[in-house]
Amino acid sequence: MRKIIGSLTTMLAIVAIASPASATAAATTSTLTGTVGPGFTISMSKKSVKAGTYAITIHDLASIHDFHLTGPGVDKKTSVSGKGTTKWNVKLKKGTYRFVCDPHRTIMHGVLTVT
Repeated sequence: MRKIIGSLTTMLAIVAIASPASATAAATTSTLTGTVGPGFTISMSKKSVKAGTYAITIHDLASIHDFHLTGPGVDKKTSVSGKGTTKWNVKLKKGTYRFVCDPHRTIMHGVLTVT
């Protein structure tokens, strides 16, 4: 009986130690996805997020567009002539972030609100 109680105590201690570390690691970086093209479309996976550190993946699907994200402390963009996937790690602060295709900014634009 003592062996079973000792084993259970050890297992519970391991779970208690591992769980907070895993939860903290998952909470520190969130993800967003942006897409531009292939037609005259530009989008972000969410319209509103909480302030924090984000891994943003941009899918640039057309060589006539770029994805340009600007806001408090952020000014990132892909190239107009390039296509492919780009990854950015950014710290988003409370405020309004705008994303546009620079050559077609009047018709290809959006807003990300950070609270």
